[in-house]
Amino acid sequence: MMTIRDFLTCQKGAAAAEMALIAPLAVLLLFTAMESGHYFYSQHQLVKAVRDGARFGARHSFDEVNCRNGSPFIAADLQNNIRAVALTGHLSGANETRSGWDSNEVSFAVTVTCPTVIEATSGIYETDEPAPIINVAATIGYDSLFNGLGIISDNYSLNANQQASAMGI
Repeated sequence: MMTIRDFLTCQKGAAAAEMALIAPLAVLLLFTAMESGHYFYSQHQLVKAVRDGARFGARHSFDEVNCRNGSPFIAADLQNNIRAVALTGHLSGANETRSGWDSNEVSFAVTVTCPTVIEATSGIYETDEPAPIINVAATIGYDSLFNGLGIISDNYSLNANQQASAMGI
């Protein structure tokens, strides 16, 4: 027969009890780390896409994108090409999108602004018209790995913006 003293000093099953206390926290930490990594990877992909689109648009002539007479202008086919580069990574606008993206879920906005500061009309841009700035913005819904099981749920959306001065090449 076991006495109270023997019962209080018994070490049998201590490891199993400690594991039962720690396991839920360890699993939560694991899922949180995986979900956070996926979130940051998805955000990086979106930032890279808008950066590629803005960089592509900045390398076009001032006939396609300009600020003549103080009003911004961008050719419609250039806007479509910028969207294609941002969405697929290719100018051809192939049907393949970036990994995990559905072309119906991503919204791109391509606009041009005309700067008013003196730096926009000096240096390499020393002309009568200021160098236009191409703005590319994108929004996509975040697709959670575990559908809200971790910290981040499917209700989040990822946003990215990028600007690039047109070079008139």
